[in-house]
Amino acid sequence: MALVRKGSRRIVVDGTAYRWRLRRRPTYFQALAWTPCTFAVEYADAPGTTLVVTPNQPHPSNWFGREAKPVLPSDVAHAIELALCEGWTPTEPGSPFCLDLSAGFTPSR
Repeated sequence: MALVRKGSRRIVVDGTAYRWRLRRRPTYFQALAWTPCTFAVEYADAPGTTLVVTPNQPHPSNWFGREAKPVLPSDVAHAIELALCEGWTPTEPGSPFCLDLSAGFTPSR
């Protein structure tokens, strides 16, 4: 699964370049704030395993105006470092590596 280049941002963590992207439009469940937002990260220079991160916050474009802070590059860098410690190998091909940081997320009712 390759990350779409359009709308992706570049980030360098420990001297290695990555690209990351948050969906502009939320999915239906994210728009209702039933599920948290997700963002994807991949190695910038070659395709490999994609990292899919689920933070504990609603999508910034949810329909109910639920307060959501933007996903910052520092959040992405922290997620990359954590995923690398947990065994993510961005240069190897394979299934997406899911990093669930959604503990504490409360869905809307």
